[in-house]
Formats: sequence, structure tokens, C-alpha cells
Amino acid sequence: MRQSLLALLARGPAHGYELKQDLEQLLGSAYPQPNVGQIYVTLGRLEKSGLIEGEDVEQAGRPNKKVYHLTDAGREALRAWFEETADEPRVRDEFFMKLALAPQTGLADRIALINRQRRQYLNTMRQLSKLAAAEDRDNRVAHLLIEGAMLHLQADLDWLERCQEELEELE
Repeated sequence: MRQSLLALLARGPAHGYELKQDLEQLLGSAYPQPNVGQIYVTLGRLEKSGLIEGEDVEQAGRPNKKVYHLTDAGREALRAWFEETADEPRVRDEFFMKLALAPQTGLADRIALINRQRRQYLNTMRQLSKLAAAEDRDNRVAHLLIEGAMLHLQADLDWLERCQEELEELE
């Protein structure tokens, strides 16, 4: 959330609710929608750390709103974030831990675990397909997000198939 808000503020000043709307519009309905409270808490933390500055702006007949802008330190932090690679191998996978430990407990069948997980992935795939169909065709970013999630799910489904083949050979 921190870097996302910094990136949105790099284009110009905005208040919290505008940032929420911008994220929702950019990422579409497939991405978990941030709540405005989370955004304002994050903005407060970014301001305390000197990455953004806020300024109260008077509004006629309404409470003041706080408009934030990126500081030089915030711009540098954002540049550093863009330079980092996202290297997150999934070796700590909760499902795989269940699969590995099931025989030792006698409480779960590994093939049943695989089948249940497969059904979950297929249901998620159907939900993503519906989201893709409902999403605005012009929102290429949202469509790429959905496509990426579906490709990851397909890889997970292929991996489940491999797990099942290997485990059936052991039995």
C-alpha cells in the first residue's frame, strides 16, 4: 500500500479518497479494494516518515481536507522501489505443508486434499473469468492483473496434477 500511494502521488497532489478511487479505477474489481481507513493510516505513516507532506485545504461548507504531495525523500524511496526485483519463491506454501504432513497425522488423505484444493482453484478461475467479462474492456491494467492471476492458477492446477501423479505412484 505504501509504494502504491507514493506512486499515485508522484503524478501530483491528492487527498485520501481520491487515491482510493484512483487505485480502484486503475486495478479494477479483481484487486482487493483498499478501505479508506487503511489509506489514511498509511498516509499518516508516510507523512511521519517524511516521504509525503500533507496540507489542510479549506472547503466551503465542508470540513477541511488534507491534500498530500510527495517529498524528495518520497520520490527517492519510490525510485528505489521500482529498482527492486520481486523475488518471492513459493517454497513456504501452506497447502504443500498440509500435503506433506497429512500421512503423519492420520487425519487427512493427501488425494482428498489435492482434490479439494483443485476445486478451490477451479472456482477461483471461474470467478476471475466472470470478473474479466464484467471489467471495462478499456482497462488494460485490470485485464492484465486478471490474466496473471489466471496463469498462476493454471500453473497451480498443473502442479496439483503432478503431485497427484507422484503420490499415486508411491501408493
